[in-house]
Amino acid sequence: MNERKAKLQRIYKIIMLLILTIVITFTVTTLFIYKEIKNMYTSEILGDNVSSDEIGLLKTLENFKSILEAKYIGEINEEDLIEGALKGYVAGLGDPYTEYLGKSEMEDFNEETSSQYVGIGVYVSNINNQIYVAGVMEGSPAEEAGIKAEDIIKKIDGVEYKGEELEKATAVLKDEEGTTVNITIERDGEELNVQVTRKKIKVEHVSSEMLENDIAYLQIDSFDSGVASSFKEKALDLINKGAKKIIIDLRNNGGGIVSEATDIADLFVEKDKTILITKGKGENDEKLTKAKIDPVIKDIPLVILVNENTASASEILAGALKELYGAKIVGKTTYGKGVIQTVYTLSDGSGLKITTDEYYTPNHNQINKVGIKPDYEVDLTSYTEDTQLNKAIEVLNK
Repeated sequence: MNERKAKLQRIYKIIMLLILTIVITFTVTTLFIYKEIKNMYTSEILGDNVSSDEIGLLKTLENFKSILEAKYIGEINEEDLIEGALKGYVAGLGDPYTEYLGKSEMEDFNEETSSQYVGIGVYVSNINNQIYVAGVMEGSPAEEAGIKAEDIIKKIDGVEYKGEELEKATAVLKDEEGTTVNITIERDGEELNVQVTRKKIKVEHVSSEMLENDIAYLQIDSFDSGVASSFKEKALDLINKGAKKIIIDLRNNGGGIVSEATDIADLFVEKDKTILITKGKGENDEKLTKAKIDPVIKDIPLVILVNENTASASEILAGALKELYGAKIVGKTTYGKGVIQTVYTLSDGSGLKITTDEYYTPNHNQINKVGIKPDYEVDLTSYTEDTQLNKAIEVLNK
């Protein structure tokens, strides 16, 4: 009896060992297959060159999402969360010029650079922390409503704005065509309320006039699409009318499309001369932008007006004409934005604006965080007495 019992115990142990082996084999195989499937899935979504940091980022975002869905008492908009995450990821570079643009922001960006937008038609600037109307476009809604140059915009739809909030205020002035905006302006110490109906405006970024002593004055407020062509037309028109000297006003011009600036320099510079030097990320990634045509403006004395807000493409033009044409610079040291951004449009209509190049003047002088120093440094206290323009005229009349 004992022998039979011992035999049964041996058989039981063998059976249990077989079962344990099967369980272990199944578990190991399952884990292996899971890992392989997960790797295949990650590779399919993110590509083959996925780092552990990227996988960690995905896990963190998944954890955040789970916690928010479980605990957050407010409403969750998944699209807003994704856009915020993308903006934050790019902002982590610490570069003020590299940014993720959502779809609506990308639309605004394209609108601005196309020289067309819906708004009221004023040129504004920040003077003494006030929003100063530097000019009103001819035939614009602002002109029709009675807004004049030198007015100060105090409130928009009842909200007060300071000069430091200039960008925010100009964004509010833009909206759908046909909508109205109430603006409180200050003129000669008195406040006036005007109602303006927004409409589509074709922006003319180049203004021109003939000053005394045959001086052609051309102001460029931005380098958007078509500016070089407009400048050429207006400059040659004044020269044909007898202009013997030129002033180019680049004050408060924050830049724009680089090729528009180099095309204007092309009008003055000898063919094949290097107008601009750009250097990208690669060690040998240097590009030269050369003059493509024979100069159409020659031997005419030139002065360029600049200030602390003259930046980017404006500095490219000022630097090229100073070094290659002998232009004199009057005003204040420029902003010093010597880097160029490339804009990539993504499939969903959003965009990525990336700092891809640093640029240098034809003589290899650095602009970034340095700026261009004027030949004649002149302060400007107000536009009613334009001391910088007066100095430019004085320089040309010597």
